[in-house]
Amino acid sequence: MGQKNFTLNLSEVGINDIDKVGGKNASLGEMLKNLTSLGIRIPSGFVITVDTYREFIRFNNLEGTISHIITTIDYNQLESLRRGGAQIRLLIRNGRFPKGMSESVIAAYEKMSQEYGQEYTDVAVRSSATAEDLPDASFAGQQETYLNVRGPASLMDAVRNCFSSLFTDRAISYRQSFGYDHFSVGLSLCVQKMVRSDLGASGVAFSLDTESGFRDAVVINGSFGLGEMIVQGAVSPDEFIVFKPGLKKGLHSIIEKKLGVKDKMMVYGDKPDERVRIISTEKGFQQRFCILDEQVVQLAQWVVAIEEYYSGLKAKWTPMDVEWAVDGLSKELFIVQARPETIHSRKDHALITEYSINDNDRSAKVLVEGIAVGDKIAGGKVNILYSMDKRVIDGHEFVEGDVLVTDMTDPDWEPIMKKASAIVTNKGGRTCHAAIVARELGVPAIVGCGNATDILQEGDFVTVSCGEGETGFVYNGDIPFDRKEYNLHDLPAIQTALMLNVASPAMSFQFSHLPNKGVGLAREEFIINNYIQVHPLALLQHRQIDDEELTKEIVKRISGYEDEQDFFIKKLSYGIAKIAASFYPNKVIVRFSDFKTNEYYNLLGGKYFEPKEENPMIGWRGASRYYSDRYKEAFGLECRAIRIVREELGLENVVVMIPFCRTVEELHKVTEVMKTFGLERGKQGLELYLMAELPSNIILADEFSKHIDGFSIGSNDLTQLTLGLDRDSSLVAHLYDERNVAVRSMISSLIRVAKKNKVKVGICGQGPSDFPDFTRFLVEQGIDSISVTPDSVVKTIKTIASVENELKKNKE
Repeated sequence: MGQKNFTLNLSEVGINDIDKVGGKNASLGEMLKNLTSLGIRIPSGFVITVDTYREFIRFNNLEGTISHIITTIDYNQLESLRRGGAQIRLLIRNGRFPKGMSESVIAAYEKMSQEYGQEYTDVAVRSSATAEDLPDASFAGQQETYLNVRGPASLMDAVRNCFSSLFTDRAISYRQSFGYDHFSVGLSLCVQKMVRSDLGASGVAFSLDTESGFRDAVVINGSFGLGEMIVQGAVSPDEFIVFKPGLKKGLHSIIEKKLGVKDKMMVYGDKPDERVRIISTEKGFQQRFCILDEQVVQLAQWVVAIEEYYSGLKAKWTPMDVEWAVDGLSKELFIVQARPETIHSRKDHALITEYSINDNDRSAKVLVEGIAVGDKIAGGKVNILYSMDKRVIDGHEFVEGDVLVTDMTDPDWEPIMKKASAIVTNKGGRTCHAAIVARELGVPAIVGCGNATDILQEGDFVTVSCGEGETGFVYNGDIPFDRKEYNLHDLPAIQTALMLNVASPAMSFQFSHLPNKGVGLAREEFIINNYIQVHPLALLQHRQIDDEELTKEIVKRISGYEDEQDFFIKKLSYGIAKIAASFYPNKVIVRFSDFKTNEYYNLLGGKYFEPKEENPMIGWRGASRYYSDRYKEAFGLECRAIRIVREELGLENVVVMIPFCRTVEELHKVTEVMKTFGLERGKQGLELYLMAELPSNIILADEFSKHIDGFSIGSNDLTQLTLGLDRDSSLVAHLYDERNVAVRSMISSLIRVAKKNKVKVGICGQGPSDFPDFTRFLVEQGIDSISVTPDSVVKTIKTIASVENELKKNKE
């Protein structure tokens, strides 16, 4: 091999050179050549080719010895794998470079340093394997990266160490399990100028939601300092979600922001033999998002551009996994790596597997909770592992089917992770190593629990649930759960619009894969209760109340936001926006808050603002609050959140709905207040719906119809008030039935009047989810839409199809 072939400029390589430079390097070179014209910044560098690695192995006569060691490994014994892997890595690290090879690499490095006006510049040495982008296996994270490498000697050490990382325990095990020949996989290196993210921020971004596979989102994780802390799971990163269709309209469509726990950061070392070190993050920085909204939007635009470029190149949708960094000196954003995402891009979302817990008392059995990875549920015995070495020394092997509980994992743990029924870690976020591997293996994982290794007891049986939204729960004991599988292609077509009742923004991306015509009911009170948790008037007026503890708690909660109003408006807008984005462009009917006074009382600070009512169910709730001088200011926050979602984020599919509106005069009062806060029916296409849940709504339906775009039947309250019973009372619970003749008569009357007035009418109460015969009645009456809970979609579609077929036959 001639000297000129040992290295290539990064700008010389492209996507067709995977066999020469590996997947990541080919991708970087491709972007450098074709995407820099779009303004995407990629640090320059040079590539050490796959041929260089192979020549190094040949020059040191290592292939025969390595092959022999591999054949002696017992892959069922962790210690055998560890011993064999260590032997191979030591052989490579002790290898010598041919004279021409080291001279070529050092010459390329010195030339690069001169371009930056330095004798020896700081570089990152990143591994790039030839098998990384194969469609049937993900080799992400299998090989090493070395940061802040400076000087020829350090560079050549890093090169040797990267070569040896092709034979880490997890890489050997991974190739073996996928049937790859160990010498058919080659290794290339990229020597890339360091981005000074040790003084800025860094992280990862995906051009889809990694939990659900939802396509229209860019998910960004980030933290201060060098990015290794996120991958290692040493910090819980900030998270941002950007809505692609809004972004393409030129809008700043950030639909979610979550402040992480960034208590540590990785920076440059300050000793000659210390490349990097970990320090504590300053308190002020911990309470700030690591990048500005403008940088979030810029990064999302770049990620979308990269996805579109690769999708065109491969002639199919190709979602991307991107690593980014912000230079703290120049304040500029850079893309440092990009590769195709390999899990959800290949998933058939028509195949639905639903997991559901069958224990209504499970909340009392929660031991720990954290960030859910995936949507599965599994059980097993707790096996706490503090370090790989300690467990092997103790002779305590990990048993297949155990629940792995640890502080955090790194790639060396993968052989054990393959045996686990579930994984629970103290640290980490959705893009840490444990989360990435859990998705690849298809096992539930809960990361960022904080204290799982302290709370959970060795040998105890636990149930790990990721099937209840973005929060995962570890329950004590063997909790019963159901697993159902559906193929959506097998479901019949229906004419009646089927919509969903969606409470939790955390589940909305996942629910978007179900057959639907949008959302018939999105309840604001779920978002307020779970994401805000503070009474809106307490946020606005807490400083006038003599309650230091309340003020202290509110100040803590609003960290990362401008002020109390900004916190409420942004939090509510993020929750609504995530649901609206999930079902865009279909309608998402958002009901203004409908807490009763006793429910508002339970919010933080609520006791200072809520009266004591004998019967809150028919008291100061819904519309009557919105125009009240006591609550109007808080209602304004809701209106402002809706405006942000529709006008700033581009989610004009949001429809607003007024609940518990007793009279037409009350409707007028509410719409006048809405106008003062910038929400007006018909303006910018805004539609207004009314909950039809009071007998007065049915009796006065003709008059109400003149001022709204649609009715949504709230069968829960309509049943209660038609039959004159308290649905919270067990004494009269046997009388509560949406199928009662009186209730059905009310519904039939409303549907007739709505159709006469050419106003839409649907239903969003619980009845259709629970009773197929009630669904049958609604279809027969000609209702426009039926909205059900996601777990009722399959049975409801079958019921609707059956009724529609019967009606069709009867007409014939």
